[in-house]
Amino acid sequence: MTANEIKALRKALLDWYDASARTLPWRTEPGEATRTDPYRVWMSEIMLQQTTTVHAAPYFNAFTARWPTVSDLAAAEDADVMAAWAGLGYYARARNLLACARMVADEYAGVFPDTEEALLKLKGVGSYTAAAVAAIAFGRPANVVDGNVERVMSRLFAVEAELPSARHELKNLAGLFVSDHRPSDWPQALMDLGARICRPKSPLCGECPLSFGCAAYRQGDPQSYPKKAKKAERPHRLGHAFLLRDGKGRVGLVRRADKGLLGGMLGLVGSEWETNPAYVPPFEADWAEAGTINHVFTHFSLDLTVHVATGQVDDPALVWMDEEEALKSLPTVFRKALERALGA
Repeated sequence: MTANEIKALRKALLDWYDASARTLPWRTEPGEATRTDPYRVWMSEIMLQQTTTVHAAPYFNAFTARWPTVSDLAAAEDADVMAAWAGLGYYARARNLLACARMVADEYAGVFPDTEEALLKLKGVGSYTAAAVAAIAFGRPANVVDGNVERVMSRLFAVEAELPSARHELKNLAGLFVSDHRPSDWPQALMDLGARICRPKSPLCGECPLSFGCAAYRQGDPQSYPKKAKKAERPHRLGHAFLLRDGKGRVGLVRRADKGLLGGMLGLVGSEWETNPAYVPPFEADWAEAGTINHVFTHFSLDLTVHVATGQVDDPALVWMDEEEALKSLPTVFRKALERALGA
């Protein structure tokens, strides 16, 4: 692709973005005169990892209303942040969110650094997030490549290599478009195009501002891109969860260890999640089976059999919480288990 062709595609996409940019709670209007608060850019990018815009937006609004600055977030209690994050998944992100906020507050006086190199030194900030914050918040020319951008590039150039091995090539192709002209708007325009027009299925090529330069469109089968290697079958695990109710509207929960899956989150007492878990009730009680819930994690699926009993136990590991409050504070897998137990 020639320099003039790249220039024409950039102009076409930015013109489209000026007229059609999504309204998002973390975004300012298109244009070089506007810049988004780096705290809001960083927060949104962390939340949007493995999460849709529609799902992330209410959490973003709640977080920024409760903790409007990075210093406010840095001063928050770990348990409060983890509870507010419940339902967003990938809970290591919440721990990194706090660690990064505290690093910015303590080492940078509450001001985010403004280059990719410096941003990469922050806890939990990888190459994508560093590029996104540098470009969107600070107007630095940066190669911001997420799944949407990979899809757009794979179709523009009809890349035959399969993901994930094609990622390096796709990033290099996206780099051809990086420029000091409107560096903040460019990555956001690409992401909007991927989310709204160049969709994974049923792309709206008739509405695409880049169709005139798209190799996959010329071939007549843009949906076949990006090419993807066949995924390995997801392992399946089983487990038991035990819910103790005190008969006064409260339930006994436990705080999970900081390390590992759902680290630092509240959860139900339970077994290991494995092929053949042992049924070992944690307390002497009249346990009744309430049913089984299914939950799919990134690397495995889980059938969790829920058991419920009523009683009082003097155990310092138990965190007693109102049932309604627990439903708001638990990660999705345990919220589903609690709903099943309460329904029973």
